[in-house]
Amino acid sequence: MLYLIYSEDVDNSLPLRKVSRPAHVERLKQLKSEGRLIIAGPTPAIDAVDPGEAGFTGSMIVAEFASLEAATAWADADPYVRAGIYQKVTVKPFNKVLP
Repeated sequence: MLYLIYSEDVDNSLPLRKVSRPAHVERLKQLKSEGRLIIAGPTPAIDAVDPGEAGFTGSMIVAEFASLEAATAWADADPYVRAGIYQKVTVKPFNKVLP
């Protein structure tokens, strides 16, 4: 089943993101190589593709997992969680309708 993982950043998270990004992206690449990643990306703090020093307010991932527990465990092990970047992580089942 698909699951939505929505994570909300702490204030001024950009310096922490820069340090932890390679490990965070590597985990996403693993999901992609397994054919389980639908979409992933950050939410810019301003209305811009590259927000510069304004940084990001969170991230969103939609991926396939065996269960809600598996999706939650995967989200809990994210390097951004360990680095203190996320203040809140929400994991919910997701039904893709379109496209």
